[in-house]
Order: sequence, then structure tokens, then C-alpha cells
Amino acid sequence: MASYSSLTALIPVQSQLEYALEDVTTDEEKENLVYQYLNQLDDKGDLKIPDFEPDLEWLNTEGTLSLAKELAGKVVVLDFFTYCCINCMHILPDLHQLEQQHSVKDGLVVVGVHSAKFPNERVLANVRSAVLRYAIAHPVVNDGEARLWQELEVACWPTLVLLGPRGNLLFSLVGEGHGPRLQLFARAALKHYGDQGLIKGHSVGIRLYRDSLPVTVLSFPGKVAVDETGKRLVIADTGHHRVLVVSRTGQVLCQVGGPESGWRDGDLSEALFNSPQGVAIRGDTVYVADTENHLIRKIDMSAGKVTTLAGLGTQGTDKEGGAMGPQQPISSPWDVALGTAGGAENGVLWIAMAGTHQIWALFLEDGKLPKGSDSKQGTCIRFAGSGNEENRNNSYPHKAAFAQPSGLAPAPAEPWGCLFVADSESSTVRSLALKDGAVKNIVGGERDPMNLFAFGDTDGKGVDAKLQHPLGVAWDAHSSLLYVADSYNHKIKVVDPKSKQCRTLAGTGEAGDTVGPGFTESAFNEPGGLCVGDGGKLLYVADTNNHQIRVLDLQTQTVSLFPILTEDCVDAATTLSTTAPAPPRKTPKLPKSAPVVEMPPLTVAPGQTISMELSLALPEGTKLTEDAPSFWSLSAEGSDWLLQSQVVTGDICDLSRPLSVRADVPVVTATPDPAPTLTLAAWVYCCLSEGGACMMKAVSFRMPLFLGSTPQQGSVPVSLVHVFQK
Repeated sequence: MASYSSLTALIPVQSQLEYALEDVTTDEEKENLVYQYLNQLDDKGDLKIPDFEPDLEWLNTEGTLSLAKELAGKVVVLDFFTYCCINCMHILPDLHQLEQQHSVKDGLVVVGVHSAKFPNERVLANVRSAVLRYAIAHPVVNDGEARLWQELEVACWPTLVLLGPRGNLLFSLVGEGHGPRLQLFARAALKHYGDQGLIKGHSVGIRLYRDSLPVTVLSFPGKVAVDETGKRLVIADTGHHRVLVVSRTGQVLCQVGGPESGWRDGDLSEALFNSPQGVAIRGDTVYVADTENHLIRKIDMSAGKVTTLAGLGTQGTDKEGGAMGPQQPISSPWDVALGTAGGAENGVLWIAMAGTHQIWALFLEDGKLPKGSDSKQGTCIRFAGSGNEENRNNSYPHKAAFAQPSGLAPAPAEPWGCLFVADSESSTVRSLALKDGAVKNIVGGERDPMNLFAFGDTDGKGVDAKLQHPLGVAWDAHSSLLYVADSYNHKIKVVDPKSKQCRTLAGTGEAGDTVGPGFTESAFNEPGGLCVGDGGKLLYVADTNNHQIRVLDLQTQTVSLFPILTEDCVDAATTLSTTAPAPPRKTPKLPKSAPVVEMPPLTVAPGQTISMELSLALPEGTKLTEDAPSFWSLSAEGSDWLLQSQVVTGDICDLSRPLSVRADVPVVTATPDPAPTLTLAAWVYCCLSEGGACMMKAVSFRMPLFLGSTPQQGSVPVSLVHVFQK
């Protein structure tokens, strides 16, 4: 049996190199030290590691990869990561930069070795979503049982391991912030083994999964917020790098950013974001946690401008703050919320600073933090959290510790007077007192502040309740209830902060995309954010991995899809004008929940007219939404000749009588397809008659056609009837 090495055998030798590198300054001196180190390793004999298990699942490749086959002759960077980890996200730009410098043909291959922390992260479909969400473009292997992790004695996320062309251990780098050192090691290894003729330029069969996917209206929406009137929603369309402002019926009022990532201030049509998450709206101003740009941005819809309020555009390590926003480096802000701190109402923007495991404050007006000094307008400063990644509650805000806080919900009124925090890596919901900064547990986790593995899916009280990586919280002041996006349990939960009781509200506990009809029949997929609307009657949920916004009607206990009515789902940013000429309607994709009615085959002849009478009935207690464009669409997939030069779409304005739709069968000399299929689909937008939830309903009718050979005249009637259910 072959003998393999672990990182334990590498550490003593590499430690000597690390000490030596600290004593030199020039690049040439550093490279010479690394060459000496590599020669030393070669003289001692290879520190070989075991190959990937043959039954592991791979992403972004044409098949499985092996150190002994496809990866032989390459310098391989193994990135041991888990997709929930903010530190793992932080090194992705370093890996991307390395891949830009050295291609597969040059002899470098990066392989992500996904080694799950949470049970939910072992599922291939969830890893696949994370690979898409983070735009990972190198091979990834799903080592769900962490077998290679254990063989190499990896200790924490992230860990980078560099291998030589024989699968031999060269270097390891633990944690984040090693970009220059990673580049030095990779560059030196490629030259060292290239000079020996051991580096090969062959392809390893990379095929990006994202290239096979259809376009969706939303892409991994992270957060959703509602304005003070309840008439507008703001959606962080994270995967499209843009922010949408929509009406309560889904009409896009303003879209800023996308489709590519970037950092650019200025006009709405020019501004760029990079994977925005948290959003907050007041009046015509939207505040944005521009997460992967490490910025806080402001969208002023009245002025038509986007500006940067805080951050430098690169990841910061400062855990104190206190500088003016544009001079203050910050790290991966994940959520924002408006509040008050010793000054004007809504004069501070609270920030869930996931990258440094803290809660920060950006002063929009002069103010003062509890147990702090006065802060001038524009100051960006820590409020709570030591910066250590822990589940530590404490009466003193700077001695408390969070673990990747990802969601905020202000509850300023007494007796609450706090910020509720979704602390994802500790799988808890915590409270941060606005009066004195005290941090307390509400539900989840356990009492040991160092244990970040106290997760599960259990309804209960306080620490007896268990969550799994919650990313969002929303406070309903009307009912004094807190709603939680229990992301990795694929559930929405509700918490009574007075009794600390936590229970499941919606979701099956399994990832899925089923919409209703009831709460417990609906399936979610890693919901990341939520907000309360319509005076506590509705709950809007960013169902992240389903690329949707869901609407939970808390009175009727029903779930529906929130429609996004935009003409181009990844178009560049623009403010929509009611006076602009309407472009040709683009038919959206039917939701998976839409029923498909299979009609019996219809015999028609060239020259005849198919006269369809469409009768639709709305769910009981609903009415057609006047300001949303319900419509029908006719198609004949693969047989476009059938409908050429005909009207194939139209508005639906009245359901009190049947709608007439006609299709003329053309007379052609040679029928391209003697048995085409005609499909009539309808999209209907409706709201509850007494006000409240609005929803989109859809249905399609498929009619196989048998075409005769002899032209005839006249019409062939067809009756199409459907009753929508809630």
C-alpha cells in the first residue's frame, strides 16, 4: 500500500522558508529562497498525497480529474473551502487573479475541494448553486465527507495546498490575505519544474456549468426590502449585479447596475455593483451593501445618481473604524438597515459587516453610539463585535463577538429597543441593544461561545431551538414577531422574542421550488432575505437559489410568486418611463408550477382558421390587477412557419367573457411539419379583492395539430377553459 504524506510533514520545512522570507525585501531574493526550498524538497523525495476518490462529484469539468492522469504535469492549487464561509469568499479574487496570470496551458490548475461544514452544503445541487453564485470558473470537486481534508489533516477553512507536477506537496497557506505569497509560490514552482521539462500544457477538460443554463429574470436574489408606504420593493438581484425597484405588482420602476460586475458611480444608467446584498429604502433613496466591492452605496432616484458612502473598493481589515466613509476600509458588508443613534431619526445606517464579524454604523447625520463619543456625519465606525469569529454575548458591545452577521432587523420601539441580528456562522439570532450595546442570544446556537457547530432544525425555546446558517431577519412591529430566513434548512421560521420560542412557519425542510398552496407544502431553496409588508399581512422572501421572490400571505397562509415585469431581465440599468414607447413584448418563461393542459389532437386543413375561445377564472376572492399587464401568447415551437406574420400575443383586460384568439393555418406548397403543436399560454396578475397580496398565475394549453393535404376554408372552433387555484 502506498505511503502518503499530510500537511504535518510539510509544516516544519515550510516554516523555515516563511521565516527566511521575512528577512528579505526584493522579489529576486524571495524567488531565490523559494527555489532553494523546492530543491530541498526534491532532494528529500516527494511528499505524495492520495488521489481524489473516484466516486466524487465534479463541477465545471467534462468528467472526473485525477492527480495521476489529467492533473499530472501541472502545478495544482487545491482550495479547501466551504461555501458558507466569508473567509473562503475573500480568497476567490486571489485565485481569479492567479488564473489570469497563469493559464492551464501554462501549467497551472486551480481545483476547489468543497469540504462542507453544514449538512446542507454536502448536497451537490447546493454546491452547484454556490459555484454559480460566486462565479467560480475552475474545477470543483464535492468532497462531502471531507475525505481528502482528513487525509491531509487540514485544520480550517480556507486552506490552500500547492502541489507539484507529480502530485507532490509543495506549500500550504491557511486563512485569507495571502495573495502575494500565493503568486510567489505558484510562479516559482512553474519555473522550477518548467526548467526540468516536467510542466505539461495539455487541457484538463474544463466545461463551465454556467454556460449551459438559461437566462432567468432574477439571479440569486440576496435581499428584499419594502418602503415605508408599502408600495415599492427593492430587490438585490445579486447574481446580475444590480438593484431593482419595483411596484407592489412587480412593474420595474428603476434598475441600476448589471449585467457585469464593477464599481462605478454616476448616472443610474452607468453605475455598476458587484454582488450587492443588503438594501434599505427611504423615500427615493436606496442604500446598498455592495458586498464584493466592499462598499456602501447610495442610489438617489430623484437625482438619478449613484454615490459611494463608505469603503475603498478593496477588502479592509480595520476592526475599529472612525474615519469618514470614503476613507474607511470595510469588509464584505452583507446587510444594511436604517436607524437612530443619538441624533436625527433614521440618521444612521447599521451595517452587518460579515467580513470582520461585526456590526458597524455609518452616520448619515451627526449622532452618538451607546458607550461611545459623538460622531460627525459621514463617520463609519464599529458598533459591536470584537472581530473574533465567536458566538459571544456580553453587556459590553466591543467584548461581544459575532460569526459572520448577515441580516439585520431594527426593532427600535420599547420594550425591544434593539437590532435583531441573523448571525449565520453561529446559527443564531441575537439582539443588540440600542440603548447600551448589550448583545444577547434570542434563539439557536449554544452557551459555549467557541462552538460554531451547534446547528440543526429544531423548533423550541432559546438555545434548545436550532437553526442552520440563517441569513435574514425581518421584524413585524404590529405583532411583535420576528421572521427568520433559516437558509440552510430551506425554511422560514417565526420567533417570539419575549418568550424566545421559535417555530417553523413555511417550508418542507428540503430544497425545492414548489409554490404552495399552503405554507407547509411550499419548498424554498436557501432563502437569503425577507421583509414584512402591507402592515404585517405579507412576508416577501428572497428565495435565493430559486431565483425568485415569494409572497407569503400571513392571513390566508398561502404562498405565491411575486412577478417581475421587466422587458429584458439582464438589460443595462435604466429608469423606466411611462411615456417611453413600449418595446415588443418578450414572453417570460412559464413557472414550473404552471399547469399544462394537454388538448386532444385537432385536425385542420391549410387555409382554415383555428378559432380559440379562452375562458379563465381567477381564484375566489381575487380580482384582475389593473396596473399589471396580463396577457396571452401563441407559439408553435419548432414550427415557426405556422404563425409567421400573425398576431401571437395580446393583452388580457377582462375575464368576464371569453377571449378570442385566432390562428390561420397557412397554405404552403410543402408542409415542413405535418403534425405541429400549437401552444396558447396566459399570464394573469391578480390581487386579493380586499387588498393585500398580489400574485401571478399562468397556464398553457398544448394542441397537437394534424394537417390535411387539401386546402379548405372556414374555421375550426376550440374551447379552452381553466380555473386558477389559490
